[in-house]
Amino acid sequence: MATFSKIALSGGGADGLGITVVATATAGTLIHTASTTATTIDEVWLYAVNTSATARTLTIEFGGVNTTKDLIQQSIAVTPSGLVLVCAGLIVQGNATAKIIRAFASAASVVEVFGFVNRITA
Repeated sequence: MATFSKIALSGGGADGLGITVVATATAGTLIHTASTTATTIDEVWLYAVNTSATARTLTIEFGGVNTTKDLIQQSIAVTPSGLVLVCAGLIVQGNATAKIIRAFASAASVVEVFGFVNRITA
């Protein structure tokens, strides 16, 4: 039977707090490193908030940095728009090489990423 565990992102906010996106280009700020176990699935939920006075573009490098398939881009409006859903339960399955999720923004240190992972193990 599968086991479900809700865990914090493994990046800079491993304690459940927001992760400040410092990077402005690839490879981005570390958000989460998935399991290396082939039978483990991470269901990833990410939210972002913009703390500046200008809308910013956030790019999530979901499992890689291949510009043709691994990037998710989202415009993050000016606060007080609150949290913006950026990644709604996309999955990353473990294998011998851990899948890494990173992020970069159009300006450094003004976008915060929050979230959690539902880790599913067989």
